[in-house]
Amino acid sequence: MKKMILILFAMSLSVAAFAQDSKGKLSDTRKSPEAILREIQKGEAYLVDVRTPEEYREGHLVNATNIDFKAPDFKTQIGQLDKKKTVYLYCRSGNRSGKAADTLQVLGFKTAYNLGGFEDLKTAGLPAKKTL
Repeated sequence: MKKMILILFAMSLSVAAFAQDSKGKLSDTRKSPEAILREIQKGEAYLVDVRTPEEYREGHLVNATNIDFKAPDFKTQIGQLDKKKTVYLYCRSGNRSGKAADTLQVLGFKTAYNLGGFEDLKTAGLPAKKTL
């Protein structure tokens, strides 16, 4: 029930996402948190937290996978994802996730969105939890 309330609350808000086109230019794309959650829950997209494991344990978005952008094997780990699926990235402020989106483009991913910072995403209505 609590999850349903959070999803319904999220339906009324939108999240700014930034996608890179084929020429590397960023375009602003607005998607509702509900639409993002739906894609992730259907297995059509990934939600990736690129913060450190310590930051992730302190709190992260529900259904997020932690792949640390600062890890030496980041490219190897992220490269194991299906490149045809959409990848939604976030970090603390949007800086690392923006760099990660650049990396995904170089690696040949079809679509990668920099959702921005964790706290802003929680405020926008995306559900979060702590790892115990």
